Amino acid sequence: MAADKNGFEIPDQMRDFAEKSVDQARKAFDDFMNMTQKAVANVEDTASVVQTGTSGVNKKALNFAEEHVDAAFKFAQQVVRAKDVEEMMKLQQDYMRRQMEALGEQARDLGNTASKAAQDAAKSVKS
Repeated sequence: MAADKNGFEIPDQMRDFAEKSVDQARKAFDDFMNMTQKAVANVEDTASVVQTGTSGVNKKALNFAEEHVDAAFKFAQQVVRAKDVEEMMKLQQDYMRRQMEALGEQARDLGNTASKAAQDAAKSVKS
Protein backbone atom coordinates (compact mmCIF):
# COMPACT_ATOMS: atom_id res chain seq x y z
CA MET A 1 0.00 0.00 0.00
CA ALA A 2 1.14 3.54 -0.72
CA ALA A 3 1.01 5.97 2.20
CA ASP A 4 2.46 9.43 2.62
CA LYS A 5 3.56 11.22 5.76
CA ASN A 6 0.00 12.54 6.32
CA GLY A 7 -1.52 9.06 6.40
CA PHE A 8 -3.06 9.26 2.93
CA GLU A 9 -3.43 5.68 1.78
CA ILE A 10 -4.79 4.02 -1.33
CA PRO A 11 -5.12 0.24 -1.05
CA ASP A 12 -3.40 -1.71 -3.83
CA GLN A 13 -6.67 -3.45 -4.74
CA MET A 14 -8.36 -0.09 -5.24
CA ARG A 15 -5.47 1.11 -7.45
CA ASP A 16 -5.69 -2.10 -9.51
CA PHE A 17 -9.45 -1.74 -9.86
CA ALA A 18 -9.19 1.92 -10.85
CA GLU A 19 -6.47 1.17 -13.39
CA LYS A 20 -8.50 -1.66 -14.94
CA SER A 21 -11.56 0.58 -15.07
CA VAL A 22 -9.62 3.29 -16.89
CA ASP A 23 -8.24 0.72 -19.33
CA GLN A 24 -11.73 -0.69 -20.02
CA ALA A 25 -13.19 2.77 -20.52
CA ARG A 26 -10.31 3.61 -22.85
CA LYS A 27 -10.95 0.51 -24.98
CA ALA A 28 -14.67 1.27 -25.15
CA PHE A 29 -13.94 4.84 -26.22
CA ASP A 30 -11.42 3.70 -28.85
CA ASP A 31 -14.01 1.29 -30.27
CA PHE A 32 -16.60 4.07 -30.32
CA MET A 33 -14.20 6.46 -32.08
CA ASN A 34 -13.36 3.84 -34.72
CA MET A 35 -17.05 3.31 -35.46
CA THR A 36 -17.68 7.06 -35.52
CA GLN A 37 -14.82 7.66 -37.93
CA LYS A 38 -16.14 4.94 -40.24
CA ALA A 39 -19.59 6.52 -40.15
CA VAL A 40 -18.14 9.95 -40.92
CA ALA A 41 -16.17 8.47 -43.82
CA ASN A 42 -19.35 6.88 -45.22
CA VAL A 43 -21.22 10.18 -45.03
CA GLU A 44 -18.33 11.97 -46.71
CA ASP A 45 -18.46 9.58 -49.64
CA THR A 46 -21.92 10.89 -50.47
CA ALA A 47 -21.26 14.56 -49.64
CA SER A 48 -21.55 17.34 -52.21
CA VAL A 49 -18.93 20.01 -52.95
CA VAL A 50 -20.59 22.47 -50.58
CA GLN A 51 -20.46 19.95 -47.77
CA THR A 52 -16.75 19.30 -48.24
CA GLY A 53 -15.76 22.30 -46.10
CA THR A 54 -18.20 21.29 -43.40
CA SER A 55 -16.71 17.83 -43.45
CA GLY A 56 -13.26 19.29 -42.77
CA VAL A 57 -14.57 21.24 -39.80
CA ASN A 58 -16.37 18.15 -38.50
CA LYS A 59 -13.22 16.04 -38.84
CA LYS A 60 -11.17 18.60 -36.95
CA ALA A 61 -13.76 18.83 -34.18
CA LEU A 62 -13.87 15.05 -33.92
CA ASN A 63 -10.06 14.85 -33.80
CA PHE A 64 -9.93 17.56 -31.13
CA ALA A 65 -12.52 15.73 -29.04
CA GLU A 66 -10.51 12.54 -29.37
CA GLU A 67 -7.34 14.36 -28.28
CA HIS A 68 -9.11 15.73 -25.18
CA VAL A 69 -10.49 12.33 -24.21
CA ASP A 70 -7.07 10.78 -24.76
CA ALA A 71 -5.52 13.43 -22.48
CA ALA A 72 -8.20 12.73 -19.86
CA PHE A 73 -7.44 9.00 -19.94
CA LYS A 74 -3.72 9.66 -19.56
CA PHE A 75 -4.46 12.02 -16.68
CA ALA A 76 -6.68 9.40 -15.01
CA GLN A 77 -3.93 6.80 -15.32
CA GLN A 78 -1.42 9.20 -13.77
CA VAL A 79 -3.77 10.04 -10.89
CA VAL A 80 -4.36 6.35 -10.17
CA ARG A 81 -0.59 5.91 -9.86
CA ALA A 82 -0.02 9.06 -7.77
CA LYS A 83 1.83 8.47 -4.51
CA ASP A 84 0.13 11.21 -2.50
CA VAL A 85 -2.31 14.10 -2.56
CA GLU A 86 0.44 16.59 -3.40
CA GLU A 87 1.34 14.64 -6.54
CA MET A 88 -2.36 14.44 -7.47
CA MET A 89 -2.69 18.20 -7.14
CA LYS A 90 0.39 18.80 -9.32
CA LEU A 91 -0.96 16.39 -11.95
CA GLN A 92 -4.31 18.22 -11.90
CA GLN A 93 -2.64 21.61 -12.29
CA ASP A 94 -0.46 20.42 -15.20
CA TYR A 95 -3.42 18.74 -16.88
CA MET A 96 -5.59 21.87 -16.67
CA ARG A 97 -2.79 24.10 -18.00
CA ARG A 98 -2.17 21.80 -20.99
CA GLN A 99 -5.88 21.51 -21.73
CA MET A 100 -6.38 25.29 -21.69
CA GLU A 101 -3.43 25.77 -24.05
CA ALA A 102 -4.78 23.08 -26.37
CA LEU A 103 -8.28 24.58 -26.33
CA GLY A 104 -6.92 27.99 -27.33
CA GLU A 105 -4.95 26.56 -30.25
CA GLN A 106 -7.83 24.36 -31.35
CA ALA A 107 -10.34 27.22 -31.23
CA ARG A 108 -8.11 29.30 -33.50
CA ASP A 109 -7.59 26.36 -35.86
CA LEU A 110 -11.30 25.55 -35.99
CA GLY A 111 -12.17 29.20 -36.58
CA ASN A 112 -9.75 29.42 -39.49
CA THR A 113 -11.01 26.15 -40.97
CA ALA A 114 -14.66 27.20 -40.62
CA SER A 115 -13.94 30.58 -42.19
CA LYS A 116 -12.17 28.97 -45.16
CA ALA A 117 -15.00 26.43 -45.56
CA ALA A 118 -17.57 29.25 -45.61
CA GLN A 119 -15.56 31.15 -48.22
CA ASP A 120 -15.17 28.03 -50.37
CA ALA A 121 -18.87 27.23 -50.09
CA ALA A 122 -19.77 30.80 -51.10
CA LYS A 123 -17.49 30.57 -54.14
CA SER A 124 -19.03 27.23 -55.09
CA VAL A 125 -22.58 28.56 -54.79
CA LYS A 126 -21.71 31.58 -56.97
CA SER A 127 -20.28 29.35 -59.71
